[in-house]
Amino acid sequence: MEILALIMFILVFALILSGYPVGLVLAGVSILFGIFFVPDFLDLLPLRIMGIMENQVLIAVPLFIFMGLMFERSGLAEKLLVTMSMLLGRMHGGLAISVIIVGTLLAASSGIVGATVVTMGLISLPVMLKKGYSAELASGTICSSGTLGQIIPPSVVLILLGSVMNVSVGDLFKSALLPGLLLVLMYVIFIFVYAFLRPQEAPRLTKEEILEFKADNDWKSIMQVFVFPVLLILAVLGSIFAGVATPTEAAALGALGASLLAMYSKKFNLKNLKYVSKETTYLTSMVFLILLGATTLSLVFRGLGGERYLVEAITSSGISAPVFLLLVMIVVFIAGFFIDFIEIVFIIVPVVSPILIAYKIDLVWFAILLAVNLQTSFLSPPFGFALFYLKGVAPPELTTAKLYKGIVPFIIIQLLVLAMLAFVPDSIYWIYGK
Repeated sequence: MEILALIMFILVFALILSGYPVGLVLAGVSILFGIFFVPDFLDLLPLRIMGIMENQVLIAVPLFIFMGLMFERSGLAEKLLVTMSMLLGRMHGGLAISVIIVGTLLAASSGIVGATVVTMGLISLPVMLKKGYSAELASGTICSSGTLGQIIPPSVVLILLGSVMNVSVGDLFKSALLPGLLLVLMYVIFIFVYAFLRPQEAPRLTKEEILEFKADNDWKSIMQVFVFPVLLILAVLGSIFAGVATPTEAAALGALGASLLAMYSKKFNLKNLKYVSKETTYLTSMVFLILLGATTLSLVFRGLGGERYLVEAITSSGISAPVFLLLVMIVVFIAGFFIDFIEIVFIIVPVVSPILIAYKIDLVWFAILLAVNLQTSFLSPPFGFALFYLKGVAPPELTTAKLYKGIVPFIIIQLLVLAMLAFVPDSIYWIYGK
């Protein structure tokens, strides 16, 4: 029976890589194997589906997606970028640092790599190139800030990982805070050093531009543009960390707050509401279709004895926990070139979770490692998703070679943080403790 589990997995990956819809492949192949080989296990499928429907944590997924899309449509990201660039415009690299800060806020409110990279690419890349920034620095800054949604709470990735691994989403958010902020800090330090060494590639704004901005904007309007989005993120995360609200309740608060921000910006209209609702429905349907398919796959895989065989084979093979963890991270990194984080979370994680438990590996720590690893994969040439997203909206002068060259320093930063997390596991608990 174990060989059937292996054949099923190979068939699933072959069909996914051939371009068939992931959710349909997972469910279709699993149901066929279940009908012919373990029909009794399929009787449990309705109970599994009911369990998904009753999982209140998963309600946070559409709410956070709605929050991010509404924040994007409010136009505050563009206003915030202009404001931050003017405030930091006196220093070399100030515009790039502004992109990192705005990208961090946008990533925290969205959690969707494609949406954040495309949005930041559209509003900041033309400005950076026009101001004389090198294409390499501009592209690396935008791509790296756009992928922060994988690790910075409230991250959709962490919500799905918490659901799949039966780990508290609140604990994941708390543990992800330090790595996320550390990445932001290291990005900013790199840009500052780069601008100091090569000021001509990261010029500061002219006095005329800054004076013109100050003449058109008073401090009250400047503070409102900056404070309101920050207050929204703090309200969402603070309510979770303080134990006042569950992640689902905080997500509802975030969706309401983003709508109020859109009203404040006079962008809350029927057109934007229709767009946000449609995209939220589309993305949520995709996530849950894949989740249902992955649940079917996991059930049939267990029925075929694949899970038991895998745990026994690996734990009795003499492979140590660190080596196994390294192998998983390599597989996830490579998989990130070809399939999205949703498929990785729902297909790979359920298979390796029992082995992680057998090795007594901290699942919260593993989830944070996985999120940073996925973020690094999405940045890495030649197939990183973030690179393709930016290239799709970039002007012709941003060649593929410049794009790849610009992202290398940020990948090195990613690997340094990943190494720190790997060798100092308790670092994820330095802020809030276990």
